[in-house]
Amino acid sequence: MPLTNGRYPAKNPQWMAAGQPSGTYRTNLERALVVSDFAALTTQVMQSTLVYLQAGDLVTNLTFKSGATAAATPTNWWFALYSDDATPVLLAQSADQTTGAWAANTAKTLALSSPVNIPRSGLYSAAVMVKAGTTPSLLGAGTILGAVSGFVASDMVLAQNSGASLVATAPSTITGGSAIGFVPRVVAT
Repeated sequence: MPLTNGRYPAKNPQWMAAGQPSGTYRTNLERALVVSDFAALTTQVMQSTLVYLQAGDLVTNLTFKSGATAAATPTNWWFALYSDDATPVLLAQSADQTTGAWAANTAKTLALSSPVNIPRSGLYSAAVMVKAGTTPSLLGAGTILGAVSGFVASDMVLAQNSGASLVATAPSTITGGSAIGFVPRVVAT
């Protein structure tokens, strides 16, 4: 007997709730799960989070949203997209926003240097780095401390910090990361 429905929705409810934007729309967290405003960023350290992307998606922008704390005296900040490899490789980075403001409670959408055509379905890493006197807080979901590394041995780290003394350029790979107990929401379009 052929599979006719499989009980899967005909439309992505998250896409519909976002106003049915044209093109790619992928997010790592449903909006209803965004319950935390977390001071997750450390100046000059990159924070990355997993986001599922499908083969054929064309990703041109990444969006993160600040919480109640704005960036104060920023000197460098950018977003980047990394591959789904065991050691994630940089696919594209936004332009360095240098001293551009990032106000409190503000979604920032940054264009990647070039659109990324996703070659295979998988968990990619979206990253944010801010060098500032005060980094912005980010909206997302906090995890129970013991859940940072997962409930079973095969669980992947959902969010991590990596790198040090970063400025205008994203590292070519994500290595030596340390898991954090907060998952920022990211939207890839």
